[in-house]
Amino acid sequence: MAAQIPLAEYLREIRMQVCSHCVERLPGAPPCTELGKVCGMELHLPKLVGAIHQVHSGLMDPYAEVTECLVCQDCAFRGGIDCPCPMDYLLPLIVEAVETVDQRYESPAE
Repeated sequence: MAAQIPLAEYLREIRMQVCSHCVERLPGAPPCTELGKVCGMELHLPKLVGAIHQVHSGLMDPYAEVTECLVCQDCAFRGGIDCPCPMDYLLPLIVEAVETVDQRYESPAE
């Protein structure tokens, strides 16, 4: 089912549930990219959603591990002063946002 969900739905939910908690967020954001701040969630959205879909756990460590492996490992900004990712501390909210969208699409229309 998740393969049929448009990425824009995930981005919209992440912006609603997550971005207000980001300490990197610029005034007037999201989106941050349009305001000159590269956001890791915006930059790597397809990989991020795909990584989260590979895990089904009540614990956050498995999500952190797969995200590190599939998203962060190949990021050009990794470890630099301009690293755009607030994922270390926002990952629980990101996972919740992705799962919210998945549940919305799994629920039959009422």
